[in-house]
Amino acid sequence: MRALFLADAHLRRPTDANYRALLDLLDKQCGRLDLLVLLGDLFEFWAGDRKVLHASYQPLLAALERLTGSGTRLICVEGNHDFDLGRHFRDRLGARVLADGGSIELDGQQVFLAHGDLANPDDRGYLLLRRLLRSAPLRLLIRHLPIDLVLAIAMHSSRQSRARRNERGRQERVRRLLTAYADPILAAGHDLVVTGHFHLPLRLQLPHGELIALGDWIAQYSFLSYTDGRFELQRADIQT
Repeated sequence: MRALFLADAHLRRPTDANYRALLDLLDKQCGRLDLLVLLGDLFEFWAGDRKVLHASYQPLLAALERLTGSGTRLICVEGNHDFDLGRHFRDRLGARVLADGGSIELDGQQVFLAHGDLANPDDRGYLLLRRLLRSAPLRLLIRHLPIDLVLAIAMHSSRQSRARRNERGRQERVRRLLTAYADPILAAGHDLVVTGHFHLPLRLQLPHGELIALGDWIAQYSFLSYTDGRFELQRADIQT
C-alpha cells in the first residue's frame, strides 16, 4: 500500500515552479500510487462550484484525472482557500471530499485528516468568516462574480496570511495549538492525526497517538509518504 499526503500548494500559475513540480510529481505516480490525500489549500483560491473554471486550474485537474484513471484513489479535505469542491473533484475525479476533515482507515490504522484551520477554537473572527464564506448566499455570489475579481480578492487576503506566518515565536505556538487539538481526537480512538494549514513540518508522539503536520508545497516541497505501514515526512528534491 502506497499513499502520499500533500497540503498547502497554493497554486497560482501553471508556469510557477511549485505548480510545475506538482504536475511532474503526479505524473510520475501514475500506476504506482494507491491513494493520494490532498489536505487543503491546493489552489490559492478555488472559486466555488463553477461550471467553467479558470484556465489556471485545468493542468492540475488534468494531472489528477490521469492519476485517478491509473487506479489511484483520491481524498480531498477542503481548506480555507478552497471549498465547494464537489462538482469537479467528486463528480469528475471520483474523489471523496471532506469539508471539515474526517476519518479514514489505512491498513488497520485509524487516521484523522484535517486541513487545520479549525484547530484554534478561540479564533472566532476566522470561524465566523469561514461560516460566511460557506453559506449558501455567499457561495452563490462567488459562483457568479467574475473569476478574475474573485482571484484578485483572494490574492490580497493571501498576502496578509503570509505576513502572519512570519511572526516570531510562531513555531512554539503552533506546536501547543496542534497538540491541544490532536489530543482529544487521539484519545477518542484514532492512531494518527494528519494536518496541514500551518506550513510547518512537525511530527510529535503524543500520549494517545501521533500527530503529523505537513509543511507546504510552495518552497518547502514537504509531503508525507506511507508505504506498507510506515509513515515518513519528506521534502522533495526539486530542481527549479
